[in-house]
Amino acid sequence: MTTESSARGTSIGTDADPTTADTTADPYAAPGRETTEGTVYTVTGGDWDDLLEVEHDDRIVINMGPQHPSTHGVLRLVLELEGETVTQGRAVIGYLHTGIEKNCEYRTWTQGVTFVTRADYLSPLFNEGAYCMAVEKLLGIEVPQRAEHLRVLLWELNRIGSHLVALATGGMELGALTGMTSGFREREEVLHLLEFLTGLRMNHAFIRPGGLAQDMPEGWQDKVRDFLKVMNSRLPDYDRLLTGQPIWRQRLEGVGYLPVDGCLALGASGPILRSAGLAWDLRKHMPYSVYDQYDFEVPTATEADCFARYRMRVAEIHESLKIMEQAVTKLDELGPGRVMVDDPKVAWPAQLSIGSDGMGNTLEHVRKIMGQSMESLIHHFKLVTEGFHVPPGQAYAAVESPRGELAVHAVSDGGTRPVRIHVRDPSFVNLQTMPAMSEGGQVADVIAAVASIDPVMGGCDR
Repeated sequence: MTTESSARGTSIGTDADPTTADTTADPYAAPGRETTEGTVYTVTGGDWDDLLEVEHDDRIVINMGPQHPSTHGVLRLVLELEGETVTQGRAVIGYLHTGIEKNCEYRTWTQGVTFVTRADYLSPLFNEGAYCMAVEKLLGIEVPQRAEHLRVLLWELNRIGSHLVALATGGMELGALTGMTSGFREREEVLHLLEFLTGLRMNHAFIRPGGLAQDMPEGWQDKVRDFLKVMNSRLPDYDRLLTGQPIWRQRLEGVGYLPVDGCLALGASGPILRSAGLAWDLRKHMPYSVYDQYDFEVPTATEADCFARYRMRVAEIHESLKIMEQAVTKLDELGPGRVMVDDPKVAWPAQLSIGSDGMGNTLEHVRKIMGQSMESLIHHFKLVTEGFHVPPGQAYAAVESPRGELAVHAVSDGGTRPVRIHVRDPSFVNLQTMPAMSEGGQVADVIAAVASIDPVMGGCDR
């Protein structure tokens, strides 16, 4: 390390006497501080020059991107290059500042759904599901069977949409523009169906503590079956367009290699782990909701490269279509029923009758609560404004999201608001694999590796 960088490193440490600090340092730079976890640097990023100091004249440090939708300013990739070879890579995150977890502490338990759904915004229903499962554990309530099967249906539909974005953006980054247009064409089918079922294309806030916001609209079975028919007819096109395409295979095969021991050491899950040969899927190995009543396979591969991760996502779309088909059949057999727990101190707003415009309550409902029962009006007002009390304790609930294990750790002190909500987001953990996949490869291979990770920065910087 040079004398200059040593002086710079000393000037930002807490042990240095401010009266004798290096006068050449920036007088407006805030100092770092020492903690039990190590040195914490300020937003000025004072450690980057030291961390990535180039000791060889034939190496350069660059900021790479934007090439992936996640790197358009919310993910910074710092690469040290020797020619076209990546000798060191670092992922720098922390640019979205959504503050989702902190915001949940200032809202009721039900309102928290509207925040967590915006974390991993490509799979919002999984965020809602994990959050509500944690709250339901604390409450000690059991969700009605109809609501559980509808949750499975929505989760698998959401998984298909998320994987289609991964295929589409991966194709876009590698120059396969037809793959991009095809992927987003199919995703539109997913979003149209989600809008019909839940009222919104994204950030639904449809899964609520205790069940669902409301039941499915009339004719939803036919809409789902039409979607299954369309997807089953179009999926083989991806094999003809990409899987067997020589250029596509050359760009992905043997690239971004990360074996199973590396995945486990770095905490990777989802398609990254399964592409390395470990058939770990929470739906199978730690069943939640009613997944133990469904018949499906967990696709795996052993190549542990970018091409294997691509194949995993295509195979998982096929399995999700099978689960959706079973869900429609099971719901038909189950018949009509409640979609929210039968507890008036928790159940809202599922018990409200939605108006024909979908925006408010029916006149009959308003007339009843305002004209016939003052107690109902008071109870409704307090439940919506103050929320329900959750017994003190803590709970951890995990689901298998399109990117791996997504979990919520909820802490309650017995009040109407969470003390702490922490999201274990798979994008955040999986991004640790980027250096292991990229170092020693070419610059072009970094793009393929990041695409195969499929990170969503809303989940990373939550």
